[in-house]
Amino acid sequence: MKVEDQKVAVVTGGAMGIGAEAAFALAKDGHRIVICDINIDAAEHFVMLLKEQGHFAHARQVDVSSRASVTEAFDWIERELGRCDVLVNSAGIAKTMPFLDFDLEVFTKTLHINVTGTFLCCQLAARLMSKHGFGRIINIASVAGMRAVGKGRTAYGTSKGAVIALTRQMAVELIDYGITANAIAPGPVDTPMTKELHSDSFREAYSKAIPAKRYGTTQEIAGAVSYLASDVSAYVNGVVLPVDGGFMAWGAGDI
Repeated sequence: MKVEDQKVAVVTGGAMGIGAEAAFALAKDGHRIVICDINIDAAEHFVMLLKEQGHFAHARQVDVSSRASVTEAFDWIERELGRCDVLVNSAGIAKTMPFLDFDLEVFTKTLHINVTGTFLCCQLAARLMSKHGFGRIINIASVAGMRAVGKGRTAYGTSKGAVIALTRQMAVELIDYGITANAIAPGPVDTPMTKELHSDSFREAYSKAIPAKRYGTTQEIAGAVSYLASDVSAYVNGVVLPVDGGFMAWGAGDI
């Protein structure tokens, strides 16, 4: 296969954590990879590692909350690569605090990055995908967008719930262009973000609420990304796939 015929996968927040693992899985599946991350040093380092393993990869510094930044990135993708076949939205932020004291600026910033940023990337990617009659949009949501997960997640949980609603709306509107839109809702996963946010006591309590009795791995989330990005997932559209060790299924806990 010629390089220009290889599908292109764009991963936001792809320099580390779930995004990086998803990008690695898609690279192994034969995609050309574009890592979009606000941390360009981390993105370039990861791209170097991908290239050392024989994969085709590029890094772009992107602030997903900025229309200008996202537009510049997708203009470059169209100009240099000619296509976008897969978009994985993994960029996001999280900060916890009690509801009564939740800071409005933090709430607004969280929604702007997690929701508006996802919308901007999806819209520009879909416009490019529509030119080729094929696309896979995969949004990394969270079980926190499906049910309340502990206290303090007012902004994060709300933003992920909105991402799920956005995904369903796109699934309905974009299928006529050959584009599917699905969301993955990870349970707790060992990432730099959870290591910063989750105290030892929270981690212990959360693990007890999961039938699998453990946190997930980034590789387990990436496996779901790989499936939803594939040709065989063509009839899967508008779903929210929990990858959570059974957390969403187990409402009552140990009773």
